[in-house]
Amino acid sequence: MKNQTYFITGISTEVGKTIASAIVTQALQADYWKPVQAGELHHSDSHTVQQLVSNPNTKFHASAFNLETPMSPHAAAKIDGVSLSVQQIKRPKTKNNLVIEGAGGLLVPLNDTQSIADLILPSDKVIVVSRHYLGSINHTLLTIEALKARAIPIFGILFNGDKHPTTEAIIAKMSGVSILGRIDQEPYFDQNVVKQYAQDFKSKL
Repeated sequence: MKNQTYFITGISTEVGKTIASAIVTQALQADYWKPVQAGELHHSDSHTVQQLVSNPNTKFHASAFNLETPMSPHAAAKIDGVSLSVQQIKRPKTKNNLVIEGAGGLLVPLNDTQSIADLILPSDKVIVVSRHYLGSINHTLLTIEALKARAIPIFGILFNGDKHPTTEAIIAKMSGVSILGRIDQEPYFDQNVVKQYAQDFKSKL
């Protein structure tokens, strides 16, 4: 079976992409890669995923850009005096499945003309992480419309946080996108919790 690349994007920042990435990585025993990290370099998303994933097969690939300032990549790169472009971001070579975690939302800019969306290939299995808050329905549907406008197939939506049936139902109905499930609002996440979710989601991936 051909190896797959799963691209984890979100409807905004702080919606649970990193936890989702850890669960998908664990479920597939895939490699993990965060192309651009902005800020928190000593406690990055890559570090978090590495702490949560417990299988022996996952390799953690170094980010193409590690930016000091916790801002949008285009702004952080400018402050750091770095030229940032899609052409400079090369995917790691691996014979394993690969999980790629985006930064912020889909259209977070990398520079004046390119965004996170430009890192996605048509062959990628795109998972959209959605979390309920006032405005999240709009943000989720806009993210999906943007992917469809770019002719990027959407593998599924993964909800994160407390259950909100009316929100989830209208997103499913209006988007027509498969719902992969939900990551509940857990008291904490550790390797055992991630392993349990990975087991639950494995058949859907």
